[in-house]
Amino acid sequence: MIDALIQGRLHGTPTQRTGASGKPFAVAKVRTPTANGESIFVSVIAFAPAAQAALLALGDGDAVALAGELTPKVWAAANGEHKPACDLLAHQVLTPYHVQRRREAVTRKREAVARKPDTGRPKDEAWQAGAAESLDF
Repeated sequence: MIDALIQGRLHGTPTQRTGASGKPFAVAKVRTPTANGESIFVSVIAFAPAAQAALLALGDGDAVALAGELTPKVWAAANGEHKPACDLLAHQVLTPYHVQRRREAVTRKREAVARKPDTGRPKDEAWQAGAAESLDF
């Protein structure tokens, strides 16, 4: 097992299936670019409910980043050439939608902090003046 973070685009639409135990899971294929300009197909399976929901909300061609356990594999093409592939057990899924929501939440938090009245310690000059007065015996 290799802990991995991959990114790419969905190849086809993710689907939900049910295992023999009755538990649902989601499967997808992700086309991941490599440094030499080619691509590797990664077969993705997600059991975590949040990861399933995120995958199933996406469609063919959508950008996605996934974190999980990666298993490298090799497959034989029709011409007999051996090509790399990978299987990924996805623990977390990040999409542009998630990034946008996170940015909006950070912006809202910053705006709330900017509107919040200063209830902390007085400004340095006022505090020092008050401290000096309280030292008079």
